[in-house]
Amino acid sequence: MSTYETDFYAWTQETAAKLRQGKLAEVDLEQIAEELEEMGRSELRELDSRLGKLLAHLLKWQYQPTHRGKSWLFTITDQRARIQKLIRKNLGLQPKIAEALADAYPDAVRLAAFETNSELSDFPLTCPWTWGQVIDEAFYPE
Repeated sequence: MSTYETDFYAWTQETAAKLRQGKLAEVDLEQIAEELEEMGRSELRELDSRLGKLLAHLLKWQYQPTHRGKSWLFTITDQRARIQKLIRKNLGLQPKIAEALADAYPDAVRLAAFETNSELSDFPLTCPWTWGQVIDEAFYPE
């Protein structure tokens, strides 16, 4: 049998087969539990990443109105749709939204500052928008 450390893919396939066969004594339940937890953290990381991109583009939209274009509009629209889809498929993320918004904002400020050639201090210290505004398809900050 493959081990988790030497061949992860083979380990997943062999473990899944044993679980389906009811051979619980032959699987590493602790490792399975850790992998399941990691899968959940992965969904939360995706939310954080998408929020960071969305917030950065909302900041750029607000702070560089002369540079607004289809690319920024597409990114804002696309990230909103992907975030909504992610949350629909993972309802357990809903209680984490406020935390994810607060966690993603500093990354968004760094990205927006870099991409607009601005200073970090040019942007608010905390997210200036509510979750409802951030995800609202009609909201574009002025």
